[in-house]
Amino acid sequence: MILTRRVRLVAACAATLAVVAPLAWLWQASRLPRAYSVMDMGYADGGRQAGAQHHDHRGGATRDITTLVADPARRPDIEVTLTAREQRVRLASGREIDGYTFNGRSPGPQITAVAGQLVQVRLVNESVPGGVTLHWHGVDVPGAEDGVAGVTQDAVRIGRDFVYRFVVRRAGTFWYHSHQLSHEQVAGGLFGALVVRPARPPAALDVVALAHLYHGIRTLNGSESDVTVPARPGATARVRVVNTDNGPTPVWVTGAAWRLVAVDGADLRGPTAVEHAAVLVTAGGRADFEVTMPSGGGSVRVQIGGPLSVVLGRPSGVPPSARPAATLDLLTYGTPAPLGFDPAHPDRAFRYEMGRRPGFLDGVPGLYWTVNGHMYPDVPMFTVADGDVVRMTIVNDSGEVHPMHLHGHRAVVLARDGVPATGSPWWVDSLNVEDGESYDIAFLADNPGIWVDHCHNLPHAREGLLVHLMYENVTTPFLIGGPAGNSRE
Repeated sequence: MILTRRVRLVAACAATLAVVAPLAWLWQASRLPRAYSVMDMGYADGGRQAGAQHHDHRGGATRDITTLVADPARRPDIEVTLTAREQRVRLASGREIDGYTFNGRSPGPQITAVAGQLVQVRLVNESVPGGVTLHWHGVDVPGAEDGVAGVTQDAVRIGRDFVYRFVVRRAGTFWYHSHQLSHEQVAGGLFGALVVRPARPPAALDVVALAHLYHGIRTLNGSESDVTVPARPGATARVRVVNTDNGPTPVWVTGAAWRLVAVDGADLRGPTAVEHAAVLVTAGGRADFEVTMPSGGGSVRVQIGGPLSVVLGRPSGVPPSARPAATLDLLTYGTPAPLGFDPAHPDRAFRYEMGRRPGFLDGVPGLYWTVNGHMYPDVPMFTVADGDVVRMTIVNDSGEVHPMHLHGHRAVVLARDGVPATGSPWWVDSLNVEDGESYDIAFLADNPGIWVDHCHNLPHAREGLLVHLMYENVTTPFLIGGPAGNSRE
């Protein structure tokens, strides 16, 4: 009897050990170092294509990312100081919430420039405890100016500052936000609009609409109410919608003829009049609507997500309407145009397949995102050389929608679910990828650096849905973690 009990006890202990030991190993293996370089993460994926003419620069000089800057001798055309604070945010309604501000307000001040100008922004951290940076969302800045803590700089601690300098080469609608603890800081208010106008802008009313959710409170330009803008009969208005939230939002227009003229800061070719359709603006994305006011007078309503609108004309002119059943398909909208490179013969081709499975991330159990079957930090480092034509297939089998954002480049959509694009070149830096969808995109590797390619549902990036695009021979001295406390997203 005693022997039987001992055998049962040993068997129970062995069974427990068989379960606990692998879990303990997974827990230990998932622990991240206190400081590490993104260059040492995961595994290299060169994406090389047989027969392609590669621009391999590995025999050349190594470039520190801090040297990839705008001409230091050039004087800035625009100079701005943004002071970041942790403080109560006062909405236009008078309601106050806990959050963060730039120059005492949220959204932060709009920065406006003309294409070709050099913008210089001094970021001062007065009281944000976790440190702060500035990322120029959609702007192809030099590698050192991208504002990603632990990759292109250290987070700016309290009492310190950092100066960004970059030339805005393309006119369009962009925005800026913190890229340190961004899942908290952007939601809390550290963001603002950046509008780059052409040298000879058309004679049109220009309206910026920043959609943002503060602690469950939906706002436009920091207001809980509609944004009303006077507009005369027959006038043309450009309404620039910026989605600063973590999920996609539909936008539709009632009361006038309208066209979608730009996406993610890139003009569409041959846009036509749209009726009875909405435009889906993904998280981080932008869409520019051109509206012609009725010649006989009246108002136009641009509804953003439904509850709030930009109203052009009289505030009571056009009541809110239900979302149209149709969504504008940008795969076929507009007319084709040359791309400037041939995506049919890429130098590199990559696959970015998103999934989800249980596991440990830095010792914490959970249901985490995967890239090509791997969990962070064991994810691919997509490696390219300056001048490469790059093709990427993005596949979402994760169960949720993901707004994918590539830093430092704009990509053109080639196909969705295998169906080729036939409309205007659809250039994006933020692409809405629904569960079950796949996209083929392409871009020219013409901006050396180390660039984040991640989900702009920012908590998803924090949970590991993030990789990097690295140029050969570019290095970074900065570390995730370490004394600066750089966050991993």
